Amino acid sequence: MNQETSLKNQFLIAMPHLVDPMFSHTITFVCEHNANGAMGIVLNKPLDLSLGDIFQHIQVENPQLQPSNNIVYSGGPVQTDRGFVIHNEQAKWKASTEITDDINMTTSIDILEAIAHNEGPSKYLVALGYAGWDAGQLDDEFAANAWLSIDASPHIIFDTPFEQRWQSAASLIGVDINLMSTSVGHA
Repeated sequence: MNQETSLKNQFLIAMPHLVDPMFSHTITFVCEHNANGAMGIVLNKPLDLSLGDIFQHIQVENPQLQPSNNIVYSGGPVQTDRGFVIHNEQAKWKASTEITDDINMTTSIDILEAIAHNEGPSKYLVALGYAGWDAGQLDDEFAANAWLSIDASPHIIFDTPFEQRWQSAASLIGVDINLMSTSVGHA
């Protein structure tokens, strides 16, 4: 795996025929992709859980929650008890990884405490769990036409309502995902 073939900082847009309940009609942000596999966060599957619930669970005192960003997402089926925060500001938290100059991922509790007290990043997305692929698995899924991939857009991650992310991401490359066939084939 080299940088040219890596899908890091790409969106995986589920093709309409992908029926796996975890990934049907999803958009996944790829945070890492190398010879060992890939890791990403699903961006459009909200959980029946709020940030307030998370703050209560981690025992944050006196949270001052911004109600405009109270959604917690199902980031994928792996380690669903682990939190991931995709955010826009530089990695100043204990366990942060820079994905691009504009997008970081943090897994330490200090970022949630900062968000609870309006001292966190200005834009963020909180997810529980992640999507993971073993070496070669994602390549096989591409060969089966399960995904489209495009360059990730911070606007889609942070500013687009979750209900519109799947379609909006596909439209970045001129695709109306709703008009794509649900059957696949190879020429």
